[in-house]
Amino acid sequence: MIAVINTLLFIISIAWFLVIASAIFSWLYAFNVINANNQVIATIGRSLYQLTEPIYRPIRRILPNFGGVDLSPLVVLVILFFLEQVIRSVLAPALLS
Repeated sequence: MIAVINTLLFIISIAWFLVIASAIFSWLYAFNVINANNQVIATIGRSLYQLTEPIYRPIRRILPNFGGVDLSPLVVLVILFFLEQVIRSVLAPALLS
């Protein structure tokens, strides 16, 4: 059962990394720091979008419109942090005893 907990924590870590990478990429793209016409950059951007958009979409429906500011990555990070803390503090000790 510890293997399942460690796998869940690993998946949460990967999701955390993807959300951070997607946010940084969107900032770099918005401020024209990276060349959007480059095929490699376009592929990375498309991949990050396809991986994170299914997570962001339901949250964007709930959140109010803040103009040009998208707070859905921040909400996702808070949710991931909460899940990780629940797994570490509630599930893991209960299974180990």
